[in-house]
Amino acid sequence: MKLKGSKVRFYLRRLGFFSTLLGIFAFGSLANAQSGRVKPTETPTPTPRPQRIYVPPTEKVSNGVIPKPTPTPTPKKDDDDGDTLRIDSFLVPIPVSVINSNGQAVTNLKIEDFELFIDGKKVEIGDIARSETPVRLVMLFDNSSSVTIAREFEKKAAIQFFRRVIRPEKDLAALFSVARVTQLQQPFTKDVSTLVRAIEGFAPPEGGTQLLEGIIKAANYLKETEGRRIIVIVSDGEDNLSDVSLANTVKALQLSNCQVYIIKTTDFENFKRTGQRGGNANIRYLAAEHRMQEIAGQTGGAVYSPLDENELDKAFSQISAELSEQYILSYYPEDGKEKRGEFRTISVNVKSRQNVILRTRKGYYVPRK
Repeated sequence: MKLKGSKVRFYLRRLGFFSTLLGIFAFGSLANAQSGRVKPTETPTPTPRPQRIYVPPTEKVSNGVIPKPTPTPTPKKDDDDGDTLRIDSFLVPIPVSVINSNGQAVTNLKIEDFELFIDGKKVEIGDIARSETPVRLVMLFDNSSSVTIAREFEKKAAIQFFRRVIRPEKDLAALFSVARVTQLQQPFTKDVSTLVRAIEGFAPPEGGTQLLEGIIKAANYLKETEGRRIIVIVSDGEDNLSDVSLANTVKALQLSNCQVYIIKTTDFENFKRTGQRGGNANIRYLAAEHRMQEIAGQTGGAVYSPLDENELDKAFSQISAELSEQYILSYYPEDGKEKRGEFRTISVNVKSRQNVILRTRKGYYVPRK
């Protein structure tokens, strides 16, 4: 096809125009790339997330009682004696009951009225407290066949004791049954009605008695609690199944700083059988009697032998009064120099009073850790 001259010139002009535009565009892109002025793609600024603040968890408490912080022993070797360790700041609580010649508690003594002796040496008393100290109490209820005659008597004794002694605003109590084995029937509670239901729900008494091992279990159960550690035993004192000795049982009680009160049912049982007061002079009876007196005496407690419900009520009144009126002396070992596991004897005197009877624990063991 032939084009006329005017049309040829028209197409040439159009081609030149587009070539010029293409060149201008290519030159501009090259210049921008070389100068680094390529405009970046804009992205929205993210909204900052609110900062999370860590709040440490609140210390777990049991039954509304916050554990009291206790100093941790820090053992350090002495250069001059490889067997001697320095243990800083461990506390020895010493419950003291002071009774006058009329059998009444003396309640108006102060720290300066007391003298404390450790291994016969007079030492300083760190502090003194009274009944405001909370009680942590474990009852051991003998449910073996040896107490079948006294079973209902024991149940009434246990129920009356809890109702009389436990202060729901301060105290906690737990309940163990003792027979072939020792079982925790009710963990620590401040509700007396819960304890009563646990007692009323006991199975019939049967089998032998594991009393000493039960006492050790109760002492270990109390070991980590704060407050006055009390064990009340309702039993005839017989034991024919335990594999532990009386000495080791007393040691466990001393290590746990426990005080033991015993309601002995033997006299009641004998009265039911014979109609007469007094126990049998057989070996089993004498062994049980010695066992109970030793446990109570070494820990600063007492043994009661009620014959009927009136005497039972009187016994519980005495225990209740003693727990509410006794003094708690605090002793921090002098110089902090003690041998681990060693036994120290305790004796207490009231220098401002004459003719008073004092009952307290007979000693303590230096902690092993």
